[in-house]
Amino acid sequence: MTIFVTGGTGYLGSYVVTRLLEQHDDRLLLMVRGKSRDESVAKLWNGLQLHMDAASFRAALERIDFVSGDLTMPGLGITGDERRRVTQSVDSVLHIAASLNRKSEKACLNSNLRGTLNVIQLARDVASARGGLRRFSHVSTVAVCGHRDREDVTEDASIDWNRSDYDPYGRTKKFCEHMVRELLPDVPKTFFRPSIVMGDSRHPRTTQFDMVRATCLLIDAPFVPMRADARVDIVNADYVGRAIADIHVKESPRYDCYHLSSGRASKRAAEIDAVLTEKIAGRRPARFAPRLEKPFASLMNGMAGLPRSQASLVGSLFKVFMPYITFDTVFVNDRVCEELGETPVPFTEYCAGLYRWAKEHDYTFPYVALPAAPSVEHGTKNGAGAWA
Repeated sequence: MTIFVTGGTGYLGSYVVTRLLEQHDDRLLLMVRGKSRDESVAKLWNGLQLHMDAASFRAALERIDFVSGDLTMPGLGITGDERRRVTQSVDSVLHIAASLNRKSEKACLNSNLRGTLNVIQLARDVASARGGLRRFSHVSTVAVCGHRDREDVTEDASIDWNRSDYDPYGRTKKFCEHMVRELLPDVPKTFFRPSIVMGDSRHPRTTQFDMVRATCLLIDAPFVPMRADARVDIVNADYVGRAIADIHVKESPRYDCYHLSSGRASKRAAEIDAVLTEKIAGRRPARFAPRLEKPFASLMNGMAGLPRSQASLVGSLFKVFMPYITFDTVFVNDRVCEELGETPVPFTEYCAGLYRWAKEHDYTFPYVALPAAPSVEHGTKNGAGAWA
């Protein structure tokens, strides 16, 4: 069986692809914006070197095919004989790719709405060519819930069309879920909604830094503009990757929608602060000042509008992420815990290592180029995704 995957070279996608390669037997057809196979391999190596060494990566390539494509192009840019090969070889679709640009309506409309519509059309073509589609999985977000405050939200209560949205990202992802349900009525579907995905419970390394940087800046601030008892729903990326991969390949998952979150076990801001104070030498306990939340938000919004600078970067980070950190809302995860038989690792168990590593590496991952192959590979592709 072959899974068509979008977004496999991204941060979350790298966890999903690694899990599929290590724990399952399916072939993977990755859509990558690469003009050649070599370029596609390089993009994938950038994502997967967080998870495996070069030898393991080269061995994994035996189960991976590439197709050159772009979410925003008509038909994903996959046409003619190449599209026919895709539709005849694929039996399920795992759509991870999305624009995370929470400030840009244009980017979210193009990549999320138009892109998802193009992926849906490919899925319909697959179903037509093969007489059905085993599964269509869509990676969404808890941001579809819109404005919330001090709530415990279940999957079925997340989307309320009468609520306002925080940003274009949440708004477009909500419509994406709606499109998938409406346009693939006869296809088995699974929706995954991650909360704040940050860090790996097994090691301190990461390749995703925007939320990590915002969190570190908040932790280091003289005053923390939020309530000490506010719950922060942070989930480890290795758990999220496992959930998406394992549930996608299941013949009959129990549910069609899962919150990939820490749920009611989410730690409170004061608990996270206490662990960091204990484990980070010289750190003083945070001074929580919830009355400063609105003035702080206004200040960050103003800084975000400044000409490009360090100040505008900081302002933009907090303008985007602050609502999700302070709204004290958790997303009930009973379904995924039941499905996997395992709960996420609490953020307090790995936050100190992540904090130290990110700051020591100046919020930059030490990427290395893929070493030259020791021998000629086989099973490769010619050009931009054509099978040899």
